[in-house]
Amino acid sequence: QVQLVESGGRLVQAGGSLRLSCVASGRTFSRYAMGWFRQVPGKEREFVATISRSGSSTNYADSVKGRFTISRDNAKNTVYLQMNSLKPEDTAVYYCAARSRLGVGILRDDYDSWGQGTQVTVSS
Repeated sequence: QVQLVESGGRLVQAGGSLRLSCVASGRTFSRYAMGWFRQVPGKEREFVATISRSGSSTNYADSVKGRFTISRDNAKNTVYLQMNSLKPEDTAVYYCAARSRLGVGILRDDYDSWGQGTQVTVSS
C-alpha cells in the first residue's frame, strides 16, 4: 500500500479558491489511479474526482464539474485538487485515495489506500 498525506485545507469565503495537495510515499506512484473524496458528518463519503495513472483521463462528480480540476505530477508523487468558485456546500473533510487496480473508479471500495483527510470550510 501507498501512504498518502493531504494538505491545503482551510477556511475560505464563498467564491474563493483553494488547492489541495496529496503526497504519496514510495516509488510506484505512477502505478496508481488517484481520487479525491469528501465527507461531512453524518453522511457517506462521496466521490469528487479521479485521475488515471498517466493523468490523461479525468472524471468528476456533477456537483463540482467546471469548478474543480484534478491533476497529478508523477515526478513529485503528488496529486492536486484545484477548487474554484467554492460554495458553502463544498464544506467537508477531503480525502485523497489511491487505486492499484487497472482503470479508475468512483466508489469508495474502488480504492485501496486513503489519507487522513484535510478540512475545507467555505463560509457564506
